[in-house]
Amino acid sequence: MAHGRSELAGIIASGTIRSVYQPIVDLRSGDTLGYEALARGPEDSSLRSPDALFAAARTEGRLDELDWTCRASALAGAMNAGLRAPTALFVNGEPEVFSSDCPAAHEPLLRLARDKLKVVHEVTERGLVEQPAEMLRAVEEMRGEDWGIALDDLGADWRSLALLPFVRPDVVKLDMDLVAEPLDDRATRLASAARAYADWSGAQVLAEGLETEIHVERALTLGATLGQGWLFGRPGPLGSTTPLPRSNAAPLLGKQPAIRDETPVEIVEALLPMLEGTKGELLRHSIELEQRAQDLEDAAVVLGTFQTAERFTPATRRRYSALADGSAFVAAFGAGLTERPAPGVRGASFPANHRLLGEWNVVVVAPHFAGALVARDLGDEGPDAERRFSYALTQDRDIVVRAGRALMLQITALADSRAERSAA
Repeated sequence: MAHGRSELAGIIASGTIRSVYQPIVDLRSGDTLGYEALARGPEDSSLRSPDALFAAARTEGRLDELDWTCRASALAGAMNAGLRAPTALFVNGEPEVFSSDCPAAHEPLLRLARDKLKVVHEVTERGLVEQPAEMLRAVEEMRGEDWGIALDDLGADWRSLALLPFVRPDVVKLDMDLVAEPLDDRATRLASAARAYADWSGAQVLAEGLETEIHVERALTLGATLGQGWLFGRPGPLGSTTPLPRSNAAPLLGKQPAIRDETPVEIVEALLPMLEGTKGELLRHSIELEQRAQDLEDAAVVLGTFQTAERFTPATRRRYSALADGSAFVAAFGAGLTERPAPGVRGASFPANHRLLGEWNVVVVAPHFAGALVARDLGDEGPDAERRFSYALTQDRDIVVRAGRALMLQITALADSRAERSAA
C-alpha cells in the first residue's frame, strides 16, 4: 500500500499523466467534430490504467488533486497538438469533486484554454442521479465559462431521463451496452425519451462503443447523430495516429439558456393569465398533479413549495414519501423544513423574508409529461381553507421546466445561505 501511495504521489508531482484522444464523428457526414480526452498513467507504471489511477486516488484521498491533473493534461495536450475551437474537446470529471476550485498551479493553463478551446465537460449519470441539485449548480458555473456539457452513460439509471431537462446537456452519450445488442423494450423506451429531449432542447445524441456497421445502424435507430468507437479511431495522441479535423467541419454545440434568479410565480405571471381560487380549490389541483406524477410510466422530478413547515402536513408527508418511492427526485421547500422532511424527500428551508414564502407551487417534469400549479398567496387572514390565491395551471413544457430549474437551483443556494447565517 505504501508503494501505491508513493507511486501515485510521484506521478502527480512529476506531471507524467498522459492523455489520449478518441474522435467523435457526425454519423451522417463522417466529419470529425470533436475528441474525448482519456487519462492514462505512465506506460511503465502499475497505475497506467485510469481505473487503477482513480482507485489509488480514492484510497489515498487524492481524488481532487488527480482529477485536476488529468484535466490539465487533457487541455495542454490538445492545445499543444493544435486543436482549436470550434472543434470540441470532451473532458471527464469525477462527480465527487466536479465543482472543486481549480488549483493555482493550473489557473494559467485554464485561462489559455478558455481562449483557445471549446471544452465540453462530461458529467456522469451516477453523479447526476445521486446529487442532482449540486450537479445543476456545477453545470451552471461551467456554462458561465462558455463551456458545453455532456451527460455520459445515459440509460444505466432510469432516473436520469427525468433529470435531463434540468442540466440540459448539449450532448447525451448513450450507454454503450445499448448498441451492443439488438433493440429490446428498454432500449426502445430510452431511445424515445432521448429523442424527445433532443427534439425539445436541440441537443445531440452520441452513441459510444461503435465497432461495426451494425453498431452504427443501431445507433441511428436509437436516434444518435454522433458516434464514437474503434470503427472511427482508437484512443491515441492527437495529430499523429489521431488526425486533426478539417477546419470547415460544422460546430458541434449550440447555446443552452442559463437559469435566471426567478420564482415560478414570477415566471408564469409574465407569460400566462392568472386565475383566483381558494386553498381548498387549489389543494384538489395539487393532489391531482401529484397523483399524475405517481401514475406516470416514466420516473418524474417533483418539486413542491409549501410556504412554511406547518403546511407540509402529515398527509402531505405521506404523499411525498410515496412519490419518492418511484420518482427520480422529490424536493419540498418551506420555512423551517428540515433537510429530510419525509423519507426520500430533499428538504430546503428559506428565511422568513424569502420571495418563495408567499408561493405555493407543485412542479412535475418527466420525459413525456410536464405540468405545474403555481400560486401566489393573496394575504387573506380568514379560515385557512378559504384563503385566496392567484394561480395558474400549465402543461407548457418550456414554462414548467424553466420553473423547475429555477427551483432546483434554489436548493443549494438556500443551503449556502443557511450555512452562512449559522456561521454568523
